[in-house]
Amino acid sequence: MRTARVGLVVPYLTGYRLPFFARLRDELDRRAIGLVVAHGRPVGMSAARRDTVGLPGSVALSQRSWRIAGRDLIWHRIDDLARTTDALVLPQSMHHLRTLALLAGPRRRPVGLWGHGRTHVSAHGPAERRAKAALTRRADWFFAYTASGGDYAVRAGLPRDRVTVVHNTLDTTALVAARAAVTDSEVAGLRERHGLVPGRTALYVGGLDHLKRIPFLLDAASRIAGLLPGFRLLLAGDGELRPAIRSAEAAGAPIVYRGPADAHDKALLAAVSDVLLVPGAVGLCAVDSFALATPLVTCPWPYHGPEFEYLEDGRNALLAPDDPQAYADAVAGLLVRPDVLARLSRACQADAARYTVEGMAARFAGGVEGLIHGTTHGGNIRTT
Repeated sequence: MRTARVGLVVPYLTGYRLPFFARLRDELDRRAIGLVVAHGRPVGMSAARRDTVGLPGSVALSQRSWRIAGRDLIWHRIDDLARTTDALVLPQSMHHLRTLALLAGPRRRPVGLWGHGRTHVSAHGPAERRAKAALTRRADWFFAYTASGGDYAVRAGLPRDRVTVVHNTLDTTALVAARAAVTDSEVAGLRERHGLVPGRTALYVGGLDHLKRIPFLLDAASRIAGLLPGFRLLLAGDGELRPAIRSAEAAGAPIVYRGPADAHDKALLAAVSDVLLVPGAVGLCAVDSFALATPLVTCPWPYHGPEFEYLEDGRNALLAPDDPQAYADAVAGLLVRPDVLARLSRACQADAARYTVEGMAARFAGGVEGLIHGTTHGGNIRTT
């Protein structure tokens, strides 16, 4: 019997997605479905993060992009991919014009969407919200990052049995193993190199851009150092605000910039840190926090990613006031409470087992099977 093929389109390739693609390929192979990963190129703020990687066997799509009214609009040429696959899974994004065009008219292959559900990291007006709901409703299947994204798709008009909640994550299994492999001598060496004090060290890992509220973070770090002498904030990542961080470090701010971080780097940095500080958009850093057993301190903010819903204030994370001084007070108060830190850390470790890339791949593959073969979790459907 001929193997079916699904084309999965992503905006661009990042390292943290590679374990998911590998496991998804294995899961689909067991279902006699071939996987083709197709990708574009990063633009704007994403390009500044410089986290693009390669993936053997993937398809690089021809891409055009425009910057209009402060937003990046992207067109991917997917005609060849559509002709050679039995189904497509595309980004659920108003920025990806080819997705809009494909869903607006008749099509020969079923099309699924993968995304957040409602828009999280930018502000949409009523017209844009209605357009996104209409786009979602036109899909044959929806792959939601989180449970709230699945609820959004149902409210938009998709039957519940055409919605798969994948629980978006990264390779927590590998990160937990990397954290366990860090040695005492590595910890001692890093602390000695940067003058780090146990109980007075925090970590930030992620994009260095305004979405992550880096100026707020630097302001809060200085205030924490004023409350707790010896406090240092380690920063790892890249982005458009890297020069500002370098300047602040050179000017004597209580920070240490470490550059981009792989799994081993994250694990070592977490081993010398007591908390993870992310006052800006929380996304997969929530899962980093769980796998690294390092509690996250964030703020109530309207532009968090969908993974923010994994956090529970006072159980596996701390939700601090949205003000630099109040945030600093909350972090300082937590750092002098080792009993509370230990309790939060235990909850993080427990939750790391809930959000695995193995589970995500299995759920995604089940949805792809339904998309291609026209079946739902409860029976048969008609595909377009």
